[in-house]
Amino acid sequence: MPKKAIQLSDHFNYSRLLRFVLPCIGTMLFTSVYGIVDGLCVSNFVGKTAFAAVNLIMPLPQLLGTIGFMLGTGGSAIVGITLGEGDPKKADRYFTMFLLAALISVSVLAVLGILLLRPVAELLGAKGELLDYAVRYGRILMLALPPFALQNMFQSFFVTAEKPLLGFWFTVGAGCTNMVLDVVMVGMLHWGVEGAALATLISQLVGGVLPVFYFIDHGNTSRLHLCRTQFYGRVLWDACINGSSELMTNLSMSLVNILYNFQLLRLAGENGVAAYGVIMYAAFLFVAVFVGYAVGSAPIVSFHYGARNHAEVHNLYQKSLRLIAVVAVSMTAVSMVLIPYVARIFVGYDAQLLALTSRAFRLYALSFLIMGFNVYASSFFTALGDGVTSALISFLRTLLFQLAALLLLPALWGIDGVWLAVTAAELAALAVSVYMFMTKDQKFHYRHA
Repeated sequence: MPKKAIQLSDHFNYSRLLRFVLPCIGTMLFTSVYGIVDGLCVSNFVGKTAFAAVNLIMPLPQLLGTIGFMLGTGGSAIVGITLGEGDPKKADRYFTMFLLAALISVSVLAVLGILLLRPVAELLGAKGELLDYAVRYGRILMLALPPFALQNMFQSFFVTAEKPLLGFWFTVGAGCTNMVLDVVMVGMLHWGVEGAALATLISQLVGGVLPVFYFIDHGNTSRLHLCRTQFYGRVLWDACINGSSELMTNLSMSLVNILYNFQLLRLAGENGVAAYGVIMYAAFLFVAVFVGYAVGSAPIVSFHYGARNHAEVHNLYQKSLRLIAVVAVSMTAVSMVLIPYVARIFVGYDAQLLALTSRAFRLYALSFLIMGFNVYASSFFTALGDGVTSALISFLRTLLFQLAALLLLPALWGIDGVWLAVTAAELAALAVSVYMFMTKDQKFHYRHA
């Protein structure tokens, strides 16, 4: 007899919680895997200069595409709370408005990005062949920004619609498209960085545009449907404030990546940027587990908070912290074993670069012990509708503490200080997360049943 479909309104034990969030974790992991294949093909078929260029310019499109993350997480929390309050028609109107708002704003930013691409690349220190590769790759990626934003939004909204598995399969479709086209366009047809960028563009059309047709169909069995809507200025503003933590996280990541690349070009040249690129690709896999859990569990928290079921919010809070502790220790141990093998796949053709990458990743991986708690804390407060607290944790964790560590630690320990900066930032942020968990309970009542 098939298991009953899990609904947001259910009581969640460990088994039901894991079954509900696993498709979302799978979605994030698969997104990371096909991003890794992009870098792998460029590194092995085009060379380390092209690989360094891709990683140098990548923060810019990510910076401009952050609106999708903001409206996806902030909007899905509002839609989830509205569903919990028992108004599905209003939830559909909000859902439709959020998608339209993201599509229009990101399209404008894509045009801006194309115009700014070369001066930004020069500002980051790219010149000669490095600059040429960065501009050629970045221009095509800017065209992919609108579907990229939609794909990020649908990752959250498929969970709110009680269809996390369907969201996973759309991501698998997009990922397989990207991986196959990477091998064909970069490996077989030798289209270079343009081939890698085109593969990404086409895959994001699969992940960002095809779900629109599913949600337009009013016969679909999900909780959400696209419909006629209107402009709800206050609701859109609330979604922006509520999702500002995710906006801050992704903005900060892009800005911090720029500073990492600047410091590494100064301390280790092109090899430093290439090593950081490998670390980022590999770290995506580990971070994806924490982010996938946070995104997958947030709509459940939103629903039960909207329904004023504080006992279930307490249950989710307690179980989540326990699960994250187990996963953090396990993943850090696994990463230490896998590091040399992962580095060899990317840069085994260059012994000096391989040695630099392996040491760097071991130091960076210490952050996995702490990171999950901060990711969950930020997501948890977003789910409760407290975007300000969520944004504060994200701002301190991903921007202020990291910038301080990146400027201070290399002066003390050279290039090792660059690799340890993220762990120092996560430790400082953990203190803030714990403080917020302790004090905000007076308002939201999640620490006691």
